[in-house]
Order: sequence, then structure tokens, then C-alpha cells
Amino acid sequence: MTERLRQRLEALREEFESGQKMLSDKEAECSRLRETLLRISGAIQVLEEELGATAEDAPQPPEPAPKD
Repeated sequence: MTERLRQRLEALREEFESGQKMLSDKEAECSRLRETLLRISGAIQVLEEELGATAEDAPQPPEPAPKD
């Protein structure tokens, strides 16, 4: 009986250690993904601002004359 309990304890400790490593790996992956999304978001913002500035600098078509 005691030997079975020791074996089970060892198995649980190994499983726990494996789970901790998996969690650490996933947290690192999540952090890298957040950084990537932040860079993409910044690039989107820059391009939107550039496109907005380009649209403002472009000559605007004349407005139609008012109808009397």
C-alpha cells in the first residue's frame, strides 16, 4: 500500500512539473503574440495616418454649382 502511494505521489509530481513547463511555454507564446499584435497595430495606425494625410493633400474635386 505504501509503495503504491509513493508511486502515485511521484507520478503526480512529474505531471505537475510538466504542467508548469507547459504553462510557462504558453505564457511566453502569449507574450510574443501580444508584442506582434502591438507592432501590427502601430503599423496600421501609421498607414492610416499616411493615407489620411495623402487624402488631405490631394486636390479636391470642385463642388457642383448650386441649382437655382
